[in-house]
Amino acid sequence: MVMPIAELQNVTMTYGAVKALDDVSLTVDEGTALAVLGPNGAGKTTAIRLLTGLKRAQKGKARLFGRNPRSPASRLTIGVTPQEASFPHAMKAGEILDFARKHYAEPAPRDALIEAFGLEPNLNRMAVSLSGGQQRKLAVALAFCGGPRVVFLDEPTTGIDSDSRQRMWRYIQQFKAGGGTIFLTTHYLDEAEAIASRIVLINEGKILRSGTVDDVRSAVQVRVIRFRAANAPDLTAARHATSDAERHTYLSSDADESVRALVKSGLEFRDLEVLPASLESAVNELLKVSS
Repeated sequence: MVMPIAELQNVTMTYGAVKALDDVSLTVDEGTALAVLGPNGAGKTTAIRLLTGLKRAQKGKARLFGRNPRSPASRLTIGVTPQEASFPHAMKAGEILDFARKHYAEPAPRDALIEAFGLEPNLNRMAVSLSGGQQRKLAVALAFCGGPRVVFLDEPTTGIDSDSRQRMWRYIQQFKAGGGTIFLTTHYLDEAEAIASRIVLINEGKILRSGTVDDVRSAVQVRVIRFRAANAPDLTAARHATSDAERHTYLSSDADESVRALVKSGLEFRDLEVLPASLESAVNELLKVSS
């Protein structure tokens, strides 16, 4: 039997009257990427703190490489980007990167990190003087700098521009392709689709759904209907989602009935598409049902 890289076993964590995690079990297998999704306060960051040894489970167990995550030996080959990172006031970004890499026997190549995370323009600037997005890129680079076996990324690309996000995704995908393991929390569902092997959707401390991206999409009977027309009509079993000029998007619980309603409306339309629900649509529907 293959030992999971990281694991929560029937974990419950309570803060006052709030259950951050309620009998949660999940596993992260080697060479995979697990994305944990959910609204603020769902318990995602608590899960990371347990698996990286920053918190002790009140009930149940957390395991990292089969050991207690609070043991220093179990944390030697991990990388972490917390939700909020801070840097020394008297060090430049390049100095911090170099200092961190020197703590590891086989660090990740410096030039590759600089390129992947767009650090070159800011290497000689004080880290605390960087913008929020620039600091975020440095924080994520530091998670990978030690050549880790597993990285824990808590909302890694918050505040980062689209081009930089795409570049970071490519590096993370290459890390996974090379056998690396990823535990990711994010509010960007396109990020989860780009990176994750598996999805866990959590809300109010409970797991609502887990599986592949396709598994989560298929958990709801919602379809996306798109077409071009002068107006956005009312459609049976559908709700209007967005309009961009003459391009209209609907979410429908009965796509056949909605398309029949569109035809019967007499509206002139073209470029009709009926598509599976996006991950974002599926997650929103599952959260709505659970609330």
